[in-house]
Amino acid sequence: MILKNPFSTRSDRWQPIIKAFTKALGAQNVIRRKDELLTYECDGLAAYRQRPALVVLPRTTEEVAQAVQICREYQLPWVARGAGTGLSGGALPVEEGVLIVTAKMKRILNVDLANQRVVVQPGVINNWVTQAVSGAGFYYAPDPSSQIICSIGGNIAENSGGVHCLKYGVTTNHVLGLKIVTPQGEIIDVGGCVPEMPGYDLTGLFVGSEGTLGIATEITLRILKTPEAICVLLADFESIEAAGGAVADIISAGIIPAGMEMMDNLSINAVEDVVATGCYPRDAGAILLVELDGLEVEVSGNKQRVAQLCRQNGARQITSASDGETRLKLWKGRKAAFAAAGHMSPNYFVQDGVIPRTKLVQVLGEIEALSRESGFAIANVFHAGDGNLHPLILYDQAVPGAFEQVEKVGEEILRLCVEAGGSLSGEHGIGADKNCSMPRMFNEVDLETMQYVRAVFNPDGLANPGKLFPTPRTCGEAANQRPQGEFKGASLF
Repeated sequence: MILKNPFSTRSDRWQPIIKAFTKALGAQNVIRRKDELLTYECDGLAAYRQRPALVVLPRTTEEVAQAVQICREYQLPWVARGAGTGLSGGALPVEEGVLIVTAKMKRILNVDLANQRVVVQPGVINNWVTQAVSGAGFYYAPDPSSQIICSIGGNIAENSGGVHCLKYGVTTNHVLGLKIVTPQGEIIDVGGCVPEMPGYDLTGLFVGSEGTLGIATEITLRILKTPEAICVLLADFESIEAAGGAVADIISAGIIPAGMEMMDNLSINAVEDVVATGCYPRDAGAILLVELDGLEVEVSGNKQRVAQLCRQNGARQITSASDGETRLKLWKGRKAAFAAAGHMSPNYFVQDGVIPRTKLVQVLGEIEALSRESGFAIANVFHAGDGNLHPLILYDQAVPGAFEQVEKVGEEILRLCVEAGGSLSGEHGIGADKNCSMPRMFNEVDLETMQYVRAVFNPDGLANPGKLFPTPRTCGEAANQRPQGEFKGASLF
């Protein structure tokens, strides 16, 4: 979906705006040339594009506040962007709007090992946090597949997860406090330096708000001690059904792995073509990766139990690794799955839905039926332990109408997830991609209540408009649900 370009920033209206940003941030931190703006016209959901009118790159909390204040003064819509790796169009620019990019805010401000916390700016890359503390025996648990390039600010906005979310939770479980610039340009602090603070959980409210409530400029993260022992098992099965049975039995046995991931045959062959791990049998119907961690005696016992449960469900071969180098090799293919999809097809569209573990086999069967009916191959890579699916729909954008058909397939997958008792998103967020599907999961009162919350923080509707919630201009279903202007927050639709 290519949106039209914004009006020219050469117009008389833009001259005082550009002058104000230049004075506040410096000319080198204000991007206005069309060729340079092309870099920022989409995030990881490259099918949706919109060139911003202007891009600004603040370096401090105060400069972020100044940028937001200028936008408010001139009533300019704005969108915050980190590394641009999001997959739901959450950082898609807004027509005639400003993109506030936090990429230059990449300092680790404080490392407090004694209290197991780190304070970072939003532009810090996810993997840098673990690198900063690993020498002292600590790590940062949330680990999206894009962790070597995605930023903490984006992780906060989307409440990102990763391989280890099964045992350790997603981003919100590891954020102690935030310094925030509100959409009104004010600087506030929420949360603190301890896990439980009295009063409303504003930190929990902000994490996952997708840039609609402000911009986090300093983030206090919780870090964990590196486990005494870690073991990864890779089991291959003749079918996804058999691997799904192993997942259910492992959880039923009371074992909570640090991570448990599954890949189907299409994904297996894609990653072997690209990264050639040599670990993933090309003839397998599915592989299951199970990571166990904890005390040595606990890991040793669980390793034997997991292997036994996998064999009972038909595992053909089980490989295990306890040393760091071999563990990384076993995980390499899973971490490269999205990139490998680009070698299978000119384009792919990744969805992100959640289902109960008990519905895993059923929903995957329905997705396979969708693939046959639509004619689009679908590769399945997912967090099997918590039912977070990432089906990759393969297509060729050069074929007229292909993307529109793929969008419909994606919407059908989300419908299957919600009807199975799941969710529209596990970690990628709603953004511009899934906002029209929100009425599938939330009723009119739910959506209205959330809009009231948004209106408190974002009364002018300038912060990331058109994202997260149904927008009548693009969502016919949502437009028919409620007359615009019914309540004060209606301008935020």
